[in-house]
Amino acid sequence: MSLPISLLLIDDHFVVRSGLVASLELEDDLKVVGEADRGEDASRLFAQTKPDVVLMDIQLPGLSGIDATAALLRAHPAARVLIFSTFARDDEIHTALKAGALGYLQKSSSRDALLAAIRSVARGECSLPADIEKRLQDRLSEPEITPREREILTLVTRGNANKEIAATLGISEDTVKQHVSRILMKLKVNDRAQATAEAIRRGLVQV
Repeated sequence: MSLPISLLLIDDHFVVRSGLVASLELEDDLKVVGEADRGEDASRLFAQTKPDVVLMDIQLPGLSGIDATAALLRAHPAARVLIFSTFARDDEIHTALKAGALGYLQKSSSRDALLAAIRSVARGECSLPADIEKRLQDRLSEPEITPREREILTLVTRGNANKEIAATLGISEDTVKQHVSRILMKLKVNDRAQATAEAIRRGLVQV
C-alpha cells in the first residue's frame, strides 16, 4: 500500500483551513501534515513536514503567496506548489507559475477538481483549468509590453493626454505617440479607452 499524499496548507483563514482538512482527509490517499496562516512560514514548515504538495493562497498578510512560492522554491527546489486562491488575475497566475508553482485552482472549484489538481501536482504535473490554460497560452503568444510602455499605459489609463505624459516622463510628445501606437498594436485594440479596458483585464495596471 502506497503512502498518502502529504499536504501543507498556507491560508490565512482558519475556517478555510479547517474545512480543507476535514474534506481532504476523507480521502485515504491524502493527509494534511501542516498548516500556516502566513507566507513567511512556508519554507520553515516545508523543511519540518516535507509535504508532497503545498496548497498556497495568493492573498496572504505580509509575504504574498507568489513571493512565498518563489522563496520556497529557492530554498527547496523540489517543492510542488498548487496555488489555491479565491481569485487571481492572469498576470498573477503567470507570475506564480514562473516562480515555480505547478498549478492554479480557484476556491470556487468543485471538490473533485481540487482532488484531481492535488493528485496531478503530486505527480509533478502542471494542473490548470482549461480556460485559464488557453488564456495563458494566448498571453505568451502576444508581444510583451515593455517597462516603458507599461509606464505610459498606466498614465493613459489615468486619463492623461500625450502632452501630459511627455511632461511627466521627460520625453517628447512624438515619442509618447509612438509608444501609444505600439501599445495599441500589442493589445490589439483601436483606441485609448479599449487599451484601458484591456490593460485592466490583463492586470497590466493596478486600478
